[in-house]
Amino acid sequence: MEPAFKIVNQPVKLHRDPVCGMNVAEDGAAGAVDHNGQRYYFCSPSCVQKFKANPEKYVSPQSSAEPEPMAEAVEYTCPMHPEIVRPGPGSCPICGMALEPRTITAQGEEQNPELRDMTRRFWICVALTAPILALMVFAMGAFPWVEFALATPVVLWGGWPFFERGWRSVVSRHLNMFTLIGLGTGAAYLYSVAAVLVPWVFPATFRDPHTGALAVYFEPAAVIVTLVLLGQVLELRARSRTSSAIRALLGLAPKTARLIHANGHEEDVPLEHVHPGDRLRIRPGEKVPVDGVIRDGASWVDESMVTGESVPVEKTPGTRVTGGTVNGTGSLIMQAERVGSETLLAQIVRMVGEAQRSRAPIQRLADIVAGWFVPAVIAAAVLSAIAWAVYGPEPRLAHALLSAVAVLIIACPCALGLATPMAIMVGTGRGAQAGVLVRNAEALETLEKIDTLVVDKTGTLTEGKPKLVSIGALNGRDETELLRLAASLEQASEHPLAAAIVAAAKERNIPFAGAANFQSITGKGVRGTVEGRSVTIGSAAMFDGNAPEARKADGLRREGQTVIFVGVDGQPAGILGVADPVKDTSAEAIRMLHAERVRL
Repeated sequence: MEPAFKIVNQPVKLHRDPVCGMNVAEDGAAGAVDHNGQRYYFCSPSCVQKFKANPEKYVSPQSSAEPEPMAEAVEYTCPMHPEIVRPGPGSCPICGMALEPRTITAQGEEQNPELRDMTRRFWICVALTAPILALMVFAMGAFPWVEFALATPVVLWGGWPFFERGWRSVVSRHLNMFTLIGLGTGAAYLYSVAAVLVPWVFPATFRDPHTGALAVYFEPAAVIVTLVLLGQVLELRARSRTSSAIRALLGLAPKTARLIHANGHEEDVPLEHVHPGDRLRIRPGEKVPVDGVIRDGASWVDESMVTGESVPVEKTPGTRVTGGTVNGTGSLIMQAERVGSETLLAQIVRMVGEAQRSRAPIQRLADIVAGWFVPAVIAAAVLSAIAWAVYGPEPRLAHALLSAVAVLIIACPCALGLATPMAIMVGTGRGAQAGVLVRNAEALETLEKIDTLVVDKTGTLTEGKPKLVSIGALNGRDETELLRLAASLEQASEHPLAAAIVAAAKERNIPFAGAANFQSITGKGVRGTVEGRSVTIGSAAMFDGNAPEARKADGLRREGQTVIFVGVDGQPAGILGVADPVKDTSAEAIRMLHAERVRL
């Protein structure tokens, strides 16, 4: 096996890769290029190609200070219409919703710019709309100029995004809820502005027959804009929380990796600079940076993030590790195989994102209805205006305008277009946060019909931490003495089951004795000397097939316990049972499932 380190008599000279900024040794470089009388060294062939394509980009003073970020291009898509994909942010040409990143990164913003913008617009509009409502209630609209001054920024500034989206929906011939919002609030506001600025142009049929005054509708226009802004803020917050849940999954991976160069030099590099084939050191307690295979060392790795199993898995040369899992107390050297978007963790995140954008069968019905609903609402508004203008009381035209605006606003299909995709988005995101991955929207819709639930108990119904739950002493030995001998020897072991034995002795305040001649036998157990007595602890294989009390051991296994045999001075001494205790909340959870008529 190639040694993990090489003894170097001379100091290693490092060169800075001008493309990515990583330090590279001459004998470990992936390539070198001469440019303007100077030789540059590179960490990977891709950096070599980028430099050759445009050397001046990387050697100029402006660019040399900041290496090129190794990031993939981010595409943006609509949460309601996944078929819409754009290279940058913007609005969906079909429904007008803001596009969101197709792939969420760990470095993404906790709060997106649109949410900040809509939140600011909402609170300012609330502050301006409240006085308008007060004037309408207490002054009966006697101050139209004040209402005009307060409503104008609400409608023109606060509601401008809705007018933009409504106009685009008309241009693209994809009428949506913003079409109705734009028509309704725009008509109410423009009529009211005209009534304040040029009241003489209106015929008598628009005026109140008793007072002769023109009615203004600044209040409904401002209130509608403010309420729609509130809906947008709530929607964007839900989407942001979903993105945060996915980002939390990405956060399971470390930000850096310990790279071992060909000359044995080690340095911490950003995870983006790790390439397939690189050798990486995983120190005790660190997370595995990427997917790969162990080349040197031995340790126990906690893979509960992937498998849900509470007991760490032994890793030796040749075994595979997954990025995001946690190393135990040993030191490992691994070879990277899958990095970046190819790791298992990245694929899980991608699957959750695709599930959010998938379409449930019921959404097809909603799409069909929405396609006909908006034109039908516009037609109903026109018919309502005509009916009030012909048959309504005076002032007929004013009532006709108000009724048309009311139909447009009240019939706005916000829930029809948003309910299903938002439910899918929030449901899959909340599930990801709780460790439940939903493959697609159809599975989420079908979930409502299940009558049987199959549960993997480890880490689900149980605590996920092995504990010593039974002690069986043999040949007249005392249980406390048996545990004292076993724990004294297991103090030197890194095995997770050994930690459970030691923890049980500490809980019982049992004093430990010194252990000597400790020997660990991979896959079997440990042996050593405690107070002059030979102690052997491990599986049945440790006892050459002659493990003590095989019948009793089978009974413990049927109860879900992991059996550990103990021998002292070559004689059977006892059996220890380690299990994963059931959570205190499991019984209540099962009761609630039974109440919902779900079988376990």
